[in-house]
Parts: sequence; C-alpha cells; structure tokens
Amino acid sequence: MLKALIVDDEELAREGIKMMLGRESDLEVVGEAADGPSAAEAISRLTPDIVFLDVRMPGCDGFSVLEQLGGTHHPQVIFITAYDQYAVRAFEASALDYLLKPINGARLSEAVRKARVNLAQPQTHSEPAEVRPIRFADMRRTIVVKDRDRFLVVKTSEVDWFESAANYVELHIHRRSFLVRITMNELQTQLKGTSFVRIHRSTIVNLDRVTEIRPSPHGDFQVHLHDGHVLRLSRAYRDQLLP
Repeated sequence: MLKALIVDDEELAREGIKMMLGRESDLEVVGEAADGPSAAEAISRLTPDIVFLDVRMPGCDGFSVLEQLGGTHHPQVIFITAYDQYAVRAFEASALDYLLKPINGARLSEAVRKARVNLAQPQTHSEPAEVRPIRFADMRRTIVVKDRDRFLVVKTSEVDWFESAANYVELHIHRRSFLVRITMNELQTQLKGTSFVRIHRSTIVNLDRVTEIRPSPHGDFQVHLHDGHVLRLSRAYRDQLLP
C-alpha cells in the first residue's frame, strides 16, 4: 500500500485531492499539512511514498520544504499549484509532476501511475542533470523542455506537431525541435480536447497550423502546415481530419 501526504493551505483543496485519491485502491492518505513547517515535519515522521505539495504556503514554500529534508526521507513529489511559472523550478528540484489547479482527476491519476512506476524500480544514484528525463506540466497549457543547460517553458498552443522518436516524442515548434519522454498514446490522452489530432501512428498535429490537405498518389493525404512543412495523413486516421 502506497502512503501519501497532502500539503496545501486550503482545506477544500486537500479534501478534493483526498476524494480523487480514494479511487486509487493501492494508495492511502496517511496525513495532511497546511503550512511549510508542518509539511517538513510530517514528511520526516510519516515517511510517505508520495507527497502532493503546494508551492505557496504559510511559513515557507514547497521548495523550502524540500530543502529542509536534507539527507532524510525523499518521497516522490507531485507539485499542486495554481501558478504555472514555477514549473521549471519544480523540475529542477526533481519533482515527478506538476499539476495546475483546478486539479483534473485524470491528470492526478496519471501522476500517481508515474509515481507507482518509479517506486517499483530499484533505487539507484540520482541521474545527472543532463540525462534526467524531461517531465512536463499540464500539457494542455505548457510543456517544459531542456535546451542545452537551461529549461524552456513553451506554450502547447504554439507547437506545430509531435513526432514519435523511439522512447521519446519530438516536439516541433518555430522550426526547432525538442525531445520529451512520453509515448504517443500517453501524449494523445494528455492532449484530448485540444486542437491536436493524430494523423499517423507516429504524428500528432496542431490543427491551427494546418493550411490545406491534398491527396497523395499513394492513397494517403498530404497535410500542409503554415511554415511549409508537409506531413502524412494515413488512411487509418483519415476520419480525424476529413469528412
């Protein structure tokens, strides 16, 4: 049974998260905290596997809470906040995920799934920063990518298309590309309800970037983007774009 701690200065927020976590049969909420000092104490005392941690709180913020842990117990940390400007700092602090309020039940469940997978893996030394997997915030709004020695927060709405790249997905934006560690199926789920549609088993395109669609001599279709790029629309995904 996984142990979880919820840290948020708003009681209603804690209750909402606790209610959604009740759907996870292998997870138990072992405690709650409403401020930074109480959170640090609860983490040391309860040794939770997962901590749902708010950023802005009385006493000290969520980042200070993590700094206070020192060499003690280090759980999987999922930040929960109404502010997207802390995403890069959260990932630099090795957060597993970053959820924006109001919390979406599906996103919360996905974050728990990732924590479950991480906890099931053998514990090893921390990965060097340059090879640490890139994680992401709420992909309907922003995506955090690594660019050499810095992190960029890009608006999802500005992405032209996503392309499968082995165990990663390649994000194309403004004639540049970045890698994010996520599968195409997971990405498709994350982007459900947005302007992105899958046009090939290896391609997801932003409809706002499409200018026209032309038949291909091979029976498929060519999807032309605003910047001149041409993508393939396979017959299997024709219904995603064409009547």
